[in-house]
Amino acid sequence: MERLSGEKEQSVEAFGWAARDSSGHLSPFVFSRRKTGEEEVRVKVLYCGICHSDLHCLKNEWHSSTYPLVPGHEIVGEVSEIGSKVSKFNLGDKVGVGCIIDSCRTCQSCREDQENYCTKAVATYNGVHHDGTINYGGYSDHIVVDERYAVKIPHTLPLASAAPLLCAGISMYSPMKYFGLAGPDKHIGIVGLGGLGHIGVRFAKAFGTKVTVISSTTGKSKDALETLGADGFLVSTDEDQMKAATGTMDGIIDTVSASHSISPLIGLLKSNGKLVLLGATEKPFDISAFSLILGRKSIAGSGIGGMKETQEMIDFAAEHGIKAEIEIISMDYVNTAIDRLAKGDVRYRFVIDIANTLAATRS
Repeated sequence: MERLSGEKEQSVEAFGWAARDSSGHLSPFVFSRRKTGEEEVRVKVLYCGICHSDLHCLKNEWHSSTYPLVPGHEIVGEVSEIGSKVSKFNLGDKVGVGCIIDSCRTCQSCREDQENYCTKAVATYNGVHHDGTINYGGYSDHIVVDERYAVKIPHTLPLASAAPLLCAGISMYSPMKYFGLAGPDKHIGIVGLGGLGHIGVRFAKAFGTKVTVISSTTGKSKDALETLGADGFLVSTDEDQMKAATGTMDGIIDTVSASHSISPLIGLLKSNGKLVLLGATEKPFDISAFSLILGRKSIAGSGIGGMKETQEMIDFAAEHGIKAEIEIISMDYVNTAIDRLAKGDVRYRFVIDIANTLAATRS
């Protein structure tokens, strides 16, 4: 087992799994967390979801990874220590930690409760905190975070299934709300039925929105229609189906991160319709300006939400019984899970049982 040396002196030992290079292979790793500050909470990690962005970072596919790298930003845990000025949480509270753990707090984005768009936002892992300490993610036994950047998990929400909501859930909820696509008078399309898409269907149905899943194959049609309750299933490679659906959707949320054409999707939009991109594709899109001009259509991007909106999303999910479809795994299965995720072999999100399996991997 590797123990990190040469790191800024900190007081609390931590244990997790880290990648050391772009092979992305994870193995046991001992490191340090900073002391719990006055306005911070220490969270015992119970569950951590595996996001597709973890795979990108592990393999340095976005060319920004710093090793050793402990991934994980879909974290659900229990407050084990609180700072002297903490007012939001008590010991034992169940909490969630998502993609960011700090921001500048003074810019316009922060003042408008959109900390996620702060240019100085601090990612939960693969970066450096404002105090100079290295950020390590949720594939570990505990994490320290300012109380502002954690959310309360209602007792009615299953903890393991709640973990993916901290990234996948808010990534779907936020654009539906912001772009006015949530409501019984709206019809939206969701491109891709994966970790994000399946949660998006459930949020859309809870909003009363008509939702059609758009996929390149028929493989997930039964799951979309019968299990998740989608109103329609559209095969994007079927020209007749696409033609019949022309001009029928108020908005489309595209979750696909692999390179693909978006021109056919624009044709599905009504006038004033919006195509919202969530997937980070490597290659730029090739579109005709006329496809936007003729109909005043728009293309936009969207990320996660701010902390206020993330809490709103969690509360909404608890109220409406929305949860992710997950496969719970042990810590020692994580490399196999990452390989399976790369192949799309998961329904629909892996969640690591940190509390019950991490300690057993320490030797």
